Amino acid sequence: MSQATKIYRDNPAMQELLKQATPVKSLLPGEVVEGVVVFKGKNKLIIDIEGTATGIISGRELRDSFSTFQTLKLGSPVTAMVLEEENDDGMVVMSLRRVSQQKAWERIHDLISRDETMPFVPQEANKGGLLANIDGIRTFLPVSQLAPINYPRVSNADPNEIITRLGKFIGHTFTVKIITVDEDAGKIVVSEREAMSEQRAKILESLRVGDIKDGRVSGIVNFGIFVTFDGLEGLVHISEIAWGHVKNPSEFAKVGDKVKVRVIGLEGEKLSLSIKQLQQDPWEEIAEKYPVGKKARGTIMKLTDYGAFVKLEPEVNGLVHLSELAHHKVGDPADVLNVGQKIDVQVINIEPDERRIGLSIKALQPITKEMLEEIRREREEEEGVVEESVKVKKESDDSEESEEPKKESKKKASKKLEVKFVASKTGKKYYPADSAGGKKIKKENKVEFVSSEEAEKAGYVS
Repeated sequence: MSQATKIYRDNPAMQELLKQATPVKSLLPGEVVEGVVVFKGKNKLIIDIEGTATGIISGRELRDSFSTFQTLKLGSPVTAMVLEEENDDGMVVMSLRRVSQQKAWERIHDLISRDETMPFVPQEANKGGLLANIDGIRTFLPVSQLAPINYPRVSNADPNEIITRLGKFIGHTFTVKIITVDEDAGKIVVSEREAMSEQRAKILESLRVGDIKDGRVSGIVNFGIFVTFDGLEGLVHISEIAWGHVKNPSEFAKVGDKVKVRVIGLEGEKLSLSIKQLQQDPWEEIAEKYPVGKKARGTIMKLTDYGAFVKLEPEVNGLVHLSELAHHKVGDPADVLNVGQKIDVQVINIEPDERRIGLSIKALQPITKEMLEEIRREREEEEGVVEESVKVKKESDDSEESEEPKKESKKKASKKLEVKFVASKTGKKYYPADSAGGKKIKKENKVEFVSSEEAEKAGYVS
């Protein structure tokens, strides 16, 4: 024992002072301690720790998700975590951020235990979703977990377009529910869909087929339009956008448009919607407007192997079959008509349920002597071809068969000339002549064929 130590120990006054002195506090990294703010600078805090040590907090360690630094004043109590026992200036290095992170994990586990939601403000986006850093806890909201109203509907799943859409959500506050926690990796995954699931379930429970809703277009794809309402999302199929033919849904709406829809199908969370069913079907009036025998004027819109399509008015087209183009035989509609040409036609058939109108050009054309002569000549040529065909067949049969088989062969040849198939001048299909479909076709609108090959050659399908 040194002489100085012996003097201190033997000195009663010194012993009394040592008893009254505050014990020196030992601070270890990771320890959370209380202090009082004695200095606040632009980017620095000095803290008195129970009069035994001085702590310093600076830089990014000042910033936490609770904005603690902004609320502190001189004399304010503060809780911080020890990072280093002592720096070069003899002060304890501390952090507000680390304490906040610890509190954040406690808050996360508390939210999970109570099955509650939390706010989420994304700071960046990638093609997989949205990300934020909450006091060092990496938080991810996948695209698949976005609510329908925020889901980026992108044709062909273009990743660049997805990122562009998601980028617009940076800084936006979402309400989410935690679905996955990995505390060791410092990550959590959240879901907006889950946060809204209870609300969606209640709305779905009260929804009925036939309900009319005011919605907003959330996405447009090649097969239809997605519409959101009341936190739900449904599809207006391309066939339910308008009464006329819809080739490109984007011509009828754009993302963000307000639309009124009718619920036409409910299957779990899958909703089928219709826009056109809230509009009057133009064909309800067309049948009255275009009765059989009515004369009309239209525009040639399309030429096909079996005739010409004529536009009578917006969304209303009729077909002039090949046999109704002229009194004489026409092999190619392009020989007598041009696309864009204005033409007078007469209604010869109308089928509202099938949305078809049969038209005729020749019905409005007078039959001249020259035309009668041409028709007679064409008929004779056709009959001559048939007779020659029968003659060739007969000679072939005579050379190969006996008298009895010859009779049978004649019967077969005769049968081949009989009408076997029929079709509507305004239709696209052919039917066996004795079938139910064939018998329904009216005589004035019927086209007859002796073989399926002949029907298909005329542009019909079975």
